[in-house]
Amino acid sequence: MEPVIYAYTLPNSTDHEGYIKIGFTNQEVHKRIKQQLQTSGQRYKLVFKESAVRPDGSVFKDSQLHELLRSSGFTRLHGGREWFLCSVDDVMRAYVAIRDRTYKLTDRVEDFTMREEQLSAVSKTAKYFASGRSNKFLWNAKMRFGKTFAAYQLCMKMNLKKILVLTFKPAVESAWSHDINSHRDFEGWQFISNHSGVSDINEEYSRCDKSKPIVVFGSFQDLLGRDKDGNIKAKNKFIHELNWDIVIFDEYHFGAWRDNARSLFDFDEESNADFDPESSADDLDLNEKILPITSDYYLYLSGTPFRALSNGEFIEEQIYNWTYSDEQKMKADWPSDKGDNPYRALPKIIMMTYKIPDSIRRVAEQGEFDGFDLNKFFGTGDNGRFIFEDEVVKWLRLIRGDYLPDTLDNLKLGRDKAHMPYADYKLRESLRHTLWFLPDVASCNAMSELLTHDKFFSEYKIILCAGKSCGNGIEAFEYVNQFMSKPLESKSITLSCGKLTTGVTIKAWSGIFMLRNLKSPETYFQAAFRVQSSWTERNSMGEEEIVKPECYIFDFALDRALKQVADYSCKLDINADNPEKKVEEFIKFLPVLAFDGASMSQINARDILEMTLAGTSATLLAKRWESPLIVNVNNDILEKLKANERAMKALMSIQAFRSLNKEISTVINNSNLIKQKRRDGNGKTRGLTDEEIENIKLRKLIQEKLIKLAARIPAFMYLTDEREMCLADVIRDVEPELFTEVTGLSVPEFDLLCELGVYNTDLISDAIYKFKCYEDNSLTYITDII
Repeated sequence: MEPVIYAYTLPNSTDHEGYIKIGFTNQEVHKRIKQQLQTSGQRYKLVFKESAVRPDGSVFKDSQLHELLRSSGFTRLHGGREWFLCSVDDVMRAYVAIRDRTYKLTDRVEDFTMREEQLSAVSKTAKYFASGRSNKFLWNAKMRFGKTFAAYQLCMKMNLKKILVLTFKPAVESAWSHDINSHRDFEGWQFISNHSGVSDINEEYSRCDKSKPIVVFGSFQDLLGRDKDGNIKAKNKFIHELNWDIVIFDEYHFGAWRDNARSLFDFDEESNADFDPESSADDLDLNEKILPITSDYYLYLSGTPFRALSNGEFIEEQIYNWTYSDEQKMKADWPSDKGDNPYRALPKIIMMTYKIPDSIRRVAEQGEFDGFDLNKFFGTGDNGRFIFEDEVVKWLRLIRGDYLPDTLDNLKLGRDKAHMPYADYKLRESLRHTLWFLPDVASCNAMSELLTHDKFFSEYKIILCAGKSCGNGIEAFEYVNQFMSKPLESKSITLSCGKLTTGVTIKAWSGIFMLRNLKSPETYFQAAFRVQSSWTERNSMGEEEIVKPECYIFDFALDRALKQVADYSCKLDINADNPEKKVEEFIKFLPVLAFDGASMSQINARDILEMTLAGTSATLLAKRWESPLIVNVNNDILEKLKANERAMKALMSIQAFRSLNKEISTVINNSNLIKQKRRDGNGKTRGLTDEEIENIKLRKLIQEKLIKLAARIPAFMYLTDEREMCLADVIRDVEPELFTEVTGLSVPEFDLLCELGVYNTDLISDAIYKFKCYEDNSLTYITDII
């Protein structure tokens, strides 16, 4: 058996309180400890166990750790040479120092390596940047991917030393500073932030060692701020003057980035092709006193980059994907011969969604298709109480299983149990700590008042994380955590209307209640994934046990919940064409149970997609084919298109595209000229020039022509006898002559445009599937009539 260094405590011994026994053994650890305790029967807790073999094969002993701790000033237990008054972290520090032969204690005790998906992301990104095709790359990576660690590894691999990290969520700073301060790979790296006690970030940067990596962490809110004269803040001037090696955008899904912060960077107008330059000139105008921030590379990080993916901002070769399905599949398929499964502790998510009884919901019904309005239901009046307080009280009774009308109806009709959160014993025990996501601060206050005076919830600590009293960012995080110091011995409900719903981890949360209207899948799943953090604890034998194997999303707006599932699984998974397959793959790892008022059952992918199509009209479906998002006309795509002789020849054979070569050349040349002028302008940028307006108009013209071409596909589908499910079904050799007659292109030519990224294949597949479902329903209706 491989020799190990181990450590344990005696929790019930007052003589050994605070002391840790450090030993060495070739035996099974628990057997050795029991030999030491002999027949005393004392209860012990194993707190540390690591290999005593160095990478070079040499073995080290516990006595070396003892001597290092003694010489470092740690107290030994009288008469116990191997017992030290120290912490488990101190044991780890001593272990690392002896293992690595540094023989001095260090706070850098973390030395884990990258997981397979992190290695893949770093390798793909570095290779793409080295190709010179573009300096932008997106990591579409869900929470728990380890984005900070992997991003730093990318910088190390590419020898990037001037690193700027920007975010709209300053609370994530702790994650960015932690790795630099604790991991051995980043020894010597320097971290600067306005939020970490630095009075002058400019002065602090000037004192840094420029030969070693420097990470400057900043918030967009601070960079967008101005002094009283409207100029860039003096302390931030160096950020604008430097050319950074890399700028990393964290939490990129926030819409505020594109609306408010774009003018901070040296980007051209290509993303504005869908604007009308005459009516939207003010929206595109740049602040005259902004000097753009420049960088060699830009890395974008988000777990829910829906807008970036749907608008063609990044093409497939510029994206690394790591979704919830990828993670859970890796967890399920981990080979036993590869050692410990690093995904083992990540809980599986289960969604439970309910159509609540009419006797409760009717006060907030919004019509046949708009459904149940959660914001209205949990709305408050001038007195600070819920407007529909009686119904909210009924809802509270419902979720704990004692709303009498619903119970009697189910008994009479023989219906299945609805498995309400606090009624089902198994669920209730799993939900010791939950997050309730409400519409606003007033509704959080009103709910706090109700729960505080509710006898059933008296055993739960009600944590009000809304408003000014709990602070912002890291302050709110610390405020909530103080009530969870012993999560196994307590219960809590955290009430929030936005705080702590992105970028943070509170391991004890095992369920989230979606109690507000959320149309955006970004916001919905950023909040939902807060409860998917791992939670393990060591038992009395020192073995790590998983406390939270599953976690839950509870939603009381049934149709809305299913639409979120469909949007998330279809829009984030770019590796499959068929929407039904995408949803099927997603719910294999995130099962959806729906209570429709009669029974609760698990629903399949087809049911989810059909339910989300309820109320869809032919007009709405047609508009999907007219969306500017369906085509990509940024410079990267246009350059690839222009360079492909076959694609250009095919398009220019169509009357509308005869001047395409000239139009693309003009757009690219103008864009390069505009960029150069901005760089040479010493920060004195101004409103849109005639060149920029002409370029926007021209790019929009190309965009409109390509949209009209794609809009012919539904006509082709309607004329064929096939029931196409996705784009792959359309471009295979099914009636190719008809395809050419309708669109003006051959099937291989259209396929080539898709391969070049001219068309957003994901959106087209989604539109095709919805067209097919609508057409099938129409045919079924006709058949029923006949």
